[in-house]
Amino acid sequence: MENVIVIGSGPAGYTAALYTARADLNPLCLEGELSKTILPGGQLMTTTEVENYPGYPEGVSGPEMMVDFKKQAERFGTRFLYKTVTKVDFSAQPLKVYSGEEVWEAKTVIIATGATAMYLGLPSEAAFENRGVSACATCDGALPRYRDKPLVVVGGGDTAMEEALFLTKFASKVHVVHRRDKFRASKIMGERVINHEKTVVEWNTVVDEVLGNDTDGVTGVRLKNAKTGETREVDCVGYFAAIGHKPNTDIFDGIIDLHDNRYMKTQPDSTYTNVEGVFACGDVQDHTYRQAITAAGSGCMAAIDATRWLEAREG
Repeated sequence: MENVIVIGSGPAGYTAALYTARADLNPLCLEGELSKTILPGGQLMTTTEVENYPGYPEGVSGPEMMVDFKKQAERFGTRFLYKTVTKVDFSAQPLKVYSGEEVWEAKTVIIATGATAMYLGLPSEAAFENRGVSACATCDGALPRYRDKPLVVVGGGDTAMEEALFLTKFASKVHVVHRRDKFRASKIMGERVINHEKTVVEWNTVVDEVLGNDTDGVTGVRLKNAKTGETREVDCVGYFAAIGHKPNTDIFDGIIDLHDNRYMKTQPDSTYTNVEGVFACGDVQDHTYRQAITAAGSGCMAAIDATRWLEAREG
């Protein structure tokens, strides 16, 4: 019987593991298996440069930072397994967590399965990921390669508007590519983008291909008019997909309460879910900020909540 099982990794999972380990709870972290979509260490495993996390004044690669996080959690006794959770049974204590035919029992579970950025699905997006292709302007927009250069943002919602406006601080020009003739974003956000001196809105347009080479990474995009089919090329050094994230909550459907956007619901000012002894942290429950530092912070919160929950029941 485990005191704590942490499902997932990344800043939230590793921080939750660190704090529960330091509380002498001997946590088990099921950090996932290597795959194309979900990596042990979370989305930062596909981020080449992190310059906005405190404590790394010269910047650090995402994988390096996650190695540091994991080592620190291991130092205090966290046990790690490369296992992907395929099913859970939270109907009664002890809580049950499955990976295929294997099953673990636990008094508490901390869910830190994160969210996966959505892309259009073009092979060229994957080919140039972290070499000009990104799904987080806040994370990557200030990097040297993007400064005073043209960039492209794909999307028409508030997130796309926020990303585009953020990038205007650094780019020479921001092309906002939207497949319709009207944004889905709120009127005020849309107008800010339309009226900004550095933005060019590409209405009724889709990205046909991300262009580039092995030396330079992204060098442009080929745009296609959704009505006429006409194509043209636009020079840029960065391509930002802002069409949303998919929280990794499928195996918890019908068990953990979810918002309409499928992010996990947690109680106000806490990481408690609707199930006793189950806590959620990081991007799986945060559809607003989705930053490494906020994920780590909520991992700390989940660990403290789980520790206090156990103490209250065990005296």
